Amino acid sequence: MSCKLFVFRHAETFDNRRGIFSGWRDSELTSKGLAQAQKIAEQLKRYRIDYAFTSHLRRARKTLEIVLEAHPPVPVYRDDRLIERCYGLLQGRSKGRVARADSNCFAQIHRGYELAPPKGESLRMVEKRVLSFLEQLRDWLGQNPGNVAISCHGNSIRPIKRVFENLSLEQMLRLESPQDRAMIYDLQLRHLRGERLRGKLSIQNWKGLLVSRQVKLATDPLNPLKKYY
Repeated sequence: MSCKLFVFRHAETFDNRRGIFSGWRDSELTSKGLAQAQKIAEQLKRYRIDYAFTSHLRRARKTLEIVLEAHPPVPVYRDDRLIERCYGLLQGRSKGRVARADSNCFAQIHRGYELAPPKGESLRMVEKRVLSFLEQLRDWLGQNPGNVAISCHGNSIRPIKRVFENLSLEQMLRLESPQDRAMIYDLQLRHLRGERLRGKLSIQNWKGLLVSRQVKLATDPLNPLKKYY
């Protein structure tokens, strides 16, 4: 049993353009971002898409909306295990200013694996929730085969690429994913039970996350992947 997985990062936002730690901020797409989303749509218009998943953030939802315009109605589910990394108290701050203030700390937070910014997430924590999503998606597709589009973010796309491209941790941390092109994976479902997908990661303490009152994680009642965190 096989299916295709179309994975793409949301297109350019105003926070991206300004070099801002965006995280869970709801920054809109720029005109360049809208054009980038159209490029992804053009790339994928010849494929059938049966299901789509995205986070609740508008930049990921808008990118997916543009991609799906050329397709018949596709069920779209929100799952915030795909949301961008939470940068906690750094959200809304300039990356350049943070780097100039403490370049070593900036490097560890920006491209490190273990260190979480104050009230935010480490990349290890992001990987943990994304692997949980992939495990459930694999099992669900075993019963409901079809092609899946996933509109995600710069950091949540990293563990997905690590799994399906067999990347080392160091390679994953160095990734810079394009904002105008989807990754297309041909998946044999019986081969998706590798060690990385099972992911033997330690349980993380989520109490330190700074969650806005406006953010309700993975609340979509129609999402077939019911288990969240």
